[in-house]
Amino acid sequence: MLTVDGLFIGNIRIMEATGHRTGLFKEPVERATVSRLGLVGDHQADRRYHGGPEKAVHHYAPDHYARIAARFPAAAIHAAPGGLGENLSSTGMTERTVCVGDRYRLGDNVELEVSQPRTPCSKINQRFGEDDLAHFVLDERITGWYYRVIQEGAVERGATITLQARPNPELTLDYFWTVVNQHRPDPQELQALADAVGLTESWVKRLHNRVAFLERS
Repeated sequence: MLTVDGLFIGNIRIMEATGHRTGLFKEPVERATVSRLGLVGDHQADRRYHGGPEKAVHHYAPDHYARIAARFPAAAIHAAPGGLGENLSSTGMTERTVCVGDRYRLGDNVELEVSQPRTPCSKINQRFGEDDLAHFVLDERITGWYYRVIQEGAVERGATITLQARPNPELTLDYFWTVVNQHRPDPQELQALADAVGLTESWVKRLHNRVAFLERS
């Protein structure tokens, strides 16, 4: 049985090394209200790239932190749930088991839909003090993913997570990145990704543009 092992929210903080504003630093909470724009009380520094209805809730698999700590031992102190700015943590859900478009019910009220994988940014390098961490996370396809909120409500740590619908059973997030990360992927595979039910429109457009480029060249 899958459960919400961790809930995390955070305020805007300043990166000491660079002076950049960030919402990466999260603190655990026992209970949270989930609105259309995410967990109430959670904040994002740059809404061009984070937050909004298509990136309302960020989920990261705690299973991956041991791999990050092994690769970057000097940063192992940060390699714990909440460290990559996620809002949800649950053992057993990874990019190999979660598909684009999946709908999950959390507890009795909240329903979320997987809208896209997370694209790691350079601020996680600054957070961990490791220049190659974002590249490692992307190459290893352990990026986490975003949800859009289908039904608002309250959720508590320990709530059950139940799969409600899976319209794209072959399109795991791991497969998504396997295709996208190729230098010259098969245009038909890219088109199949773009056609996935539930994929956010910005990714659909991006994939269509890449298909057109590959077909021209």
